[in-house]
Amino acid sequence: MTMDTASVPDANRQAVRQRALRKNAWRLLPLLTLAFVFNYIDRTSVGFAALTMNHDLGLTPAQFGWGAGILFTGYCLFEIPSNLALYRYGARRWLARIMITWGFAATATALAQGPASFYVLRLLLGIAEAGFFPGVTFFLACWFPAQYRVRVLAMFMLGVPLSSVVGGPMSAALLSLDGLAGLHGWQWMFIVQGLPAVLIGVAVLVWLRDDPKDAYWLTPEERGELVAMLAEEPREKPKKALFAALKDGRVLLLAAIQFGFVLGSYGVGIWLPIILKGHGLDLVSIGLLSTVPYLAAVAGMLVWARAVDRSGRKIFHLCSACLLGGLGLALSAIAHGVVLEMVGLSLAVVAVSSARAIFWTIPTRFLTGVAAAGGLAFINSIGTLGGFAGPYLVGFLKQSTGSFTAGIWAMAAILAVSAALTVSLTLLIRKA
Repeated sequence: MTMDTASVPDANRQAVRQRALRKNAWRLLPLLTLAFVFNYIDRTSVGFAALTMNHDLGLTPAQFGWGAGILFTGYCLFEIPSNLALYRYGARRWLARIMITWGFAATATALAQGPASFYVLRLLLGIAEAGFFPGVTFFLACWFPAQYRVRVLAMFMLGVPLSSVVGGPMSAALLSLDGLAGLHGWQWMFIVQGLPAVLIGVAVLVWLRDDPKDAYWLTPEERGELVAMLAEEPREKPKKALFAALKDGRVLLLAAIQFGFVLGSYGVGIWLPIILKGHGLDLVSIGLLSTVPYLAAVAGMLVWARAVDRSGRKIFHLCSACLLGGLGLALSAIAHGVVLEMVGLSLAVVAVSSARAIFWTIPTRFLTGVAAAGGLAFINSIGTLGGFAGPYLVGFLKQSTGSFTAGIWAMAAILAVSAALTVSLTLLIRKA
């Protein structure tokens, strides 16, 4: 029996809708955020592995930067096919498949024997992970209306800074297991940090559902109101066909903007442990100090997301985040001493982390259906090339100049370009 939503008083309907959204948040976000924590640990812990692995495998800075970034080549090549499969087979099954295979691929990185095998294993990890982030973005857009998505995505994206808060000390501790059972410490690190993704993938298969109509944790009244609320959501010139979405200028511009702040995010995240090592710090100190920018990002993301949802000015805030990220990197480049350098890097990490949460609410205003699945994947695949370019650019310039300064200035300039491109979005997207 269907519910006549018009017969429910407005105040009661709002209370029912808020209750449904709270239940969804508690049901979906903790597990997905935990998955994102290990997703980022498995991508970026290679920066800690490099403290000892580079010597063991004979990797130069440029070779390490190439290997750290080549993950994103596989990720980008398989991003759109993976998200189209998610749309066809359902988010629950496909996200579980992604997590299980990336967990095994991350663990297998412990088998690297030299530069070539390191490249291959990182490439396989990227292929296995392909589609996870845009898949979750697509999934959450099916469960939460637009006016709540910045906060919802910010809570999900807490996985990025939390991965460094957890992963830094964990990686340093695992590296100290060097020699246990005949394995290097970096091998233990890949094994211990990779396997949890497999278990989380199994939990996703059991815990999630693909459609709000199947949300058994909601009452029939809550399900009806949630479905009605999502159906009422206004969209701007919606695109439903995949190829129409891929030719849309807004999609191409968003991909270019994301390239800039993802480049900055991974350029800092991958190299931060080695930057700190250059100050003469030991492993424990590096592990602890590397958490500082990401602890700041946890608070900064939530505060910034709340401000965006209240103002509704997503493009303004996205531009501001890119500018602040560039200024933070510039400050760290001119800093003398680890304290001021960490202040600059912390500002940059807060900014690019917040930019992610703001950014992904914009394309869902005009992409629906298979266009959303493929279009979000396309934006992420092109933008995520920044995840390859950032680590490699910093490594190449470090090897060429003997300093990280040139690489940091280059990332700051690219973030400034992203800010300028964001301003141009106002010509193409209204009410954002």
